[in-house]
Amino acid sequence: MPHPPLIAASILAADFAHLGDAIRQAEAGGADWIHIDVMDGHFVPNLTMGPVVVEACRRVTALPLDVHLMVDNAPALIPDFARAGADSITVHVEAVTHLHRCLESIRALGLRAGAALNPSTPAASLDEVLPDLDLVLVMTVDPGYAGQTLIDGALAKVRRIRSRLDDLRLPARLQVDGGINDQTLPRAVREGADTFVAAHAIFGHPQGIRAGLQALRASLQTALA
Repeated sequence: MPHPPLIAASILAADFAHLGDAIRQAEAGGADWIHIDVMDGHFVPNLTMGPVVVEACRRVTALPLDVHLMVDNAPALIPDFARAGADSITVHVEAVTHLHRCLESIRALGLRAGAALNPSTPAASLDEVLPDLDLVLVMTVDPGYAGQTLIDGALAKVRRIRSRLDDLRLPARLQVDGGINDQTLPRAVREGADTFVAAHAIFGHPQGIRAGLQALRASLQTALA
């Protein structure tokens, strides 16, 4: 694993009536990043948060804000999310026509640039842009909703992308998102992922946010032992 592993707490499953408190608890509980899923109701069948929510997150935490744009018009929205306080922005291969240009625009704003693949999109779709990426996001569920079950076949794609990154000696992080919990996280580790997005496993844990993060961290350490 070329990078220290990170856990990104996805606020998609947080209580939005108490979002600031939930983020503070996640930071105190050991989250490495705050992951923000932006959905437009077109590219995915759900409508979630925009730059105003990113601004609110920025006011309550010093953790990196990892913004995942699941939208049709990502290039037009990138400047707004950068101004709101994003540290990284990930766009979908399936939704961006001019991907090189889009990634360049993210990096020109001083942010980490990521590209995401849906479960049915082949790993080879990234071949031409791998050197331009700071982060590769493999969706392990069909995007749109938190709380879904991990699609087993998506983990084979993680393995293929890890092999490609290693062969080319590229430094991009390899992130997984969807169905990640203390049972599935070790499987993603074995396939080469180093950044793990979790929503319900953290914010929906029956013993609370800190306990959810502790369970994920314990499973990560066991997988790495």
